[in-house]
Amino acid sequence: MLEYSDGLPLAVVEAKRSRRDPAAGFEQVKRYAALLDVPFAYTTNGTKTLEIDSCTGLTTEITEFPAPEDLWTRYCATRGLNEDFQTALASAPFNHNVRNWDNTPKEPRYYQRNAINRAVQAIAQGERRVLLVLATGTGKTLVASQIVAKLWNASWPGDRRPRVLYLADRNILVDQPKDDYFERMFGEAVHKLTRGVALTSRNIYFALYQSLTRGGDAEDLYQQFDRDFFDVIVVDECHRGSATEGSQWREVLDHFHSAIQLGLTATPISKRDADTYGYFGDPIYEYTLAQGIQDGFLAPYRVRNVRLDLDLFGWRPSEGQLDMYGREIPDELYGPREFERIVAVLDRTDAAARYLTEYLHKTNRMAKTIVFCQTKDHALRMVQALHNANADLVRQYGNSYVCRITSDDGDAGRERLGEFRDDSTQIPTIAVTARLLSTGVDIPTVRNIVIFRVIRSMPEFKQTIGRGTRLSPETDKYAFDIIDFVEATRLFYDPDFDGPPIRRLRDETDDEGNIVTTIAEDLTDPDPDPDSDAAAEPEPEYEEQDRGGLPPTIVTDPDEIDDIRAQGSTYYVDDVPVTVFGTAMYVTETDGSGTRLRLVSIEQYIRGRLRELDLSPHQLLTQWAQTESRKELRDRLDEFGITPADLGELTGRPDADTIDLLIYIGWDLPVLSRSERALRFKLRHRNFLESFADDAREVLDRVLEQYSTRGAEELDVQALRSPAYADLGTVVELASRFGGGAGLRSAIDALGVQLYEAS
Repeated sequence: MLEYSDGLPLAVVEAKRSRRDPAAGFEQVKRYAALLDVPFAYTTNGTKTLEIDSCTGLTTEITEFPAPEDLWTRYCATRGLNEDFQTALASAPFNHNVRNWDNTPKEPRYYQRNAINRAVQAIAQGERRVLLVLATGTGKTLVASQIVAKLWNASWPGDRRPRVLYLADRNILVDQPKDDYFERMFGEAVHKLTRGVALTSRNIYFALYQSLTRGGDAEDLYQQFDRDFFDVIVVDECHRGSATEGSQWREVLDHFHSAIQLGLTATPISKRDADTYGYFGDPIYEYTLAQGIQDGFLAPYRVRNVRLDLDLFGWRPSEGQLDMYGREIPDELYGPREFERIVAVLDRTDAAARYLTEYLHKTNRMAKTIVFCQTKDHALRMVQALHNANADLVRQYGNSYVCRITSDDGDAGRERLGEFRDDSTQIPTIAVTARLLSTGVDIPTVRNIVIFRVIRSMPEFKQTIGRGTRLSPETDKYAFDIIDFVEATRLFYDPDFDGPPIRRLRDETDDEGNIVTTIAEDLTDPDPDPDSDAAAEPEPEYEEQDRGGLPPTIVTDPDEIDDIRAQGSTYYVDDVPVTVFGTAMYVTETDGSGTRLRLVSIEQYIRGRLRELDLSPHQLLTQWAQTESRKELRDRLDEFGITPADLGELTGRPDADTIDLLIYIGWDLPVLSRSERALRFKLRHRNFLESFADDAREVLDRVLEQYSTRGAEELDVQALRSPAYADLGTVVELASRFGGGAGLRSAIDALGVQLYEAS
């Protein structure tokens, strides 16, 4: 890659061996150029060089590479950078003060660099509204901070530093970028605005909309600033409150209308009264969830659809039935859409808590998990149900194993959130919320996302699952699971799941047929829920300044909770038996284009991966039989994300060998249990066992016993170090029964080969 200045690539070069025709790299280098967002590409074998200019469409054979200044001049012409200020801004360097854990500079990834350069060049060209769409977990904060750094490092008009306002609607969306990025980059130039008198002596300001607009009878804080005070406004999560026309938060942006406004979001929206595109325009750069997973920057995920019988068949009260508080329940058939909003069936929450607990028992009880519930009260009951289902861990860790984090939990909830985000501790393990954790909370260690609230909004769905997409290599988290009780993951099947919302523009005309106005209609939610949170104001934050000065509402007395519930509009019902009706497992994979994600069943996925191996059942068995080749095959299965536990659960045969389950799924051949395979081996290959001395055969018999119990990992010399062989002696002593280590390895390998012949 040919860089003109720090982080500003102009061209990419594909170098072929001298004996090859450089034309062999033609399509390859064009793909690289598109990926790296550069207009010039070169393919060469050292003697012959082809230049591909995407702006002119010409491919030319050249005798030498252009000089840097020549290529820079051509680059500026293609990007419309004609003035000194524009070129200086485009070529300004990054800020390297933010460091990684090993003290190396935190360098932008290729797509972040693309987004930064696109935004800076748009600003240089005079664009006043700029939109970047980057999938959750791809580092929008780093992008925003480096955009500001380039503006800071360039010569801003008026020979001063630019004045920047970073806007969001939750404290965590303000404090994390301020503390982790901007203060490290710009030091004392950074200031967070709270209620009071406007401070005008800094350059980079952070603020909540709530702090700027909730002034009571006094003048709103934002109005204390001149309309042209800020040069740039960064609008984080710009699909939220500020996207709505006529909202109080939109008034802030309108007040600073002359400022450059940079919108950042993973989920733009397009509705009649809230249109991200209508305000900011089309995005100048997009990076999707599918691209992030394919590139290895985001965690892939599996989906478990869990159906409760009550949700599947619905529930209807008997005639005149009263709820727990003596109120007659209206005679209707209730389903998932009504549960928790109109009728709360307590056993439904208990059944979900039991399933989640069983799942964690099978996987990892200390895996960080977020449970999204319908309401704050529903979240409280889920915490109680999980406490009851995990009494042993609650006794061990107190009430910290499971916690509720909602806006009603005040400072205590905020402290719990800080503890939950801390990757150095496993406690709290399960965080239960309604909507508070669905946006902007960076928790890379989350391994399970549990959806127990009805979601019909595509932006809310993407934001919710986005809580798990961050990788955490330091804690060995490279994937995550979604447990869906309410069919929210049906949105995966929307062909536009990983693209921007579809918009349809409808013209309204007067009686004479003249177009009066054009309205953007939202096509992603054809049956909107009138009570959906998607159109509501975001859930308020913790601090008093965000709640109009009112203290947080925290109710802990059970009698007081019952009083509040009895006065509410939701009917509470107990003693309705609820069971898990069925489960289905899915994984995500990219489609043929490689740009969109789709859900496929585990069976479909495994069959596809087996086809990639291009091995027959017999060849698979042969490769599985030998220790070294079995390890290679295991490594391939790990790459595919296929685990023995998943295969056992999927087929209902945890007693079978991994290889037998693969062959069953791939070719529908009969399944042998491990003990059946071991018995067949003893019957068919008795001569093999009898060829060893009694003391050596004792070891092989123990290996077969362990194989029957635990699986193919026992067919390895290293397994003889386990306590199961302690009564027979050390590995060295066991090897002596076979004439040494080579004899032991040879005997176990031969046993494996003949074991897998016994099909």
